[in-house]
Amino acid sequence: MNHKSEEQTLALTFAASWNRLEKKLDSALGAVRGISFAEYRLLRALLDTPNAWASRVDLAQSVGLTPSGVTRALRPMEKLGYVTTAKSKRDARLALASLTPPGRDLVNDASGVVNDVMSTVLERSRKTSPQVDDMTELLEEFGR
Repeated sequence: MNHKSEEQTLALTFAASWNRLEKKLDSALGAVRGISFAEYRLLRALLDTPNAWASRVDLAQSVGLTPSGVTRALRPMEKLGYVTTAKSKRDARLALASLTPPGRDLVNDASGVVNDVMSTVLERSRKTSPQVDDMTELLEEFGR
């Protein structure tokens, strides 16, 4: 049976579309700020934490990595001075991460790049521009 169902077509189209968008974001962020979109997502998650510090587990859940993947991703950013890590006062096994002031500046600058790329992508399709909120809500529902 070689017939693709509508559901399969949607899944494959969604994956291909995400792949192209991620490459555009990677390219723009790499050229302007020297980071990947995956690194931006991690830094953005840190910026969005309510108490300024986040555990590897919390970050992993937020960006879809494993805790060890978060640790590997944070190391170079820590060496560059964008992130700082500290052991938890309550649990010495638990490392917490936070953005440094240069890290906050990087995320804010990179957010402008993401906004520019997304504006360009949305401008190309008149169908999507007025429905961004609806699309965002739909994608959030997909992820549940």
